[in-house]
Amino acid sequence: MTDAASWRDSLAAAATAWEITPNPFVVAACRRLRPGRALDLGAGEGGNAIWLAGRGWHVTAVDRATVSIGRIQGRSALLNRPVDAIVADALAYQPRPDSFDLILLSYLELPEPQLRRVLGHTVPALAVGGTVLVVGCDSANLEGGWGGPQDPDLLTTPDRLAAMLTDLGLDVRRAEVVRREVASDVGFHTALDHVVEAVRSAA
Repeated sequence: MTDAASWRDSLAAAATAWEITPNPFVVAACRRLRPGRALDLGAGEGGNAIWLAGRGWHVTAVDRATVSIGRIQGRSALLNRPVDAIVADALAYQPRPDSFDLILLSYLELPEPQLRRVLGHTVPALAVGGTVLVVGCDSANLEGGWGGPQDPDLLTTPDRLAAMLTDLGLDVRRAEVVRREVASDVGFHTALDHVVEAVRSAA
């Protein structure tokens, strides 16, 4: 087997070894948006980033896990959906101002002071007309839902997220709790998530 063929086979095997399905709330929200430049912060193994790239977005995916970034690079190359995948800590990453049309935080659960810090670093990178989309496990999930983090300090609410984004000068268009069906070995369960969308309006 040639080196090139061996590389392709290894890449294909690695690329199918993890879940790459995009989050349904991300899909629903982003289908309405015109493709541009997107930042997926805390990208995990790249389901959202690769889906966005497949819809014509120029995607930068950031995660602190080197293995996750390697998997994103492998899968995006296999599917010919280019993603600029970067190893970086979300708490320290500071993109250039006005450099993205979409900033996505999907299940980046952090204590509120750290979440405020992340938003403070990244919201200035949103271009006029751009969207910040935050999807995550909601605080209500502790008592009324299934799965997710069990540490209340890692959970927040749509109202608190909306206040953070308003303080950063964005216009909140949506902030609500949503239900997500989760399959397990014993059937389906309902998780309670939140979806918050905000935009940067022209001054």
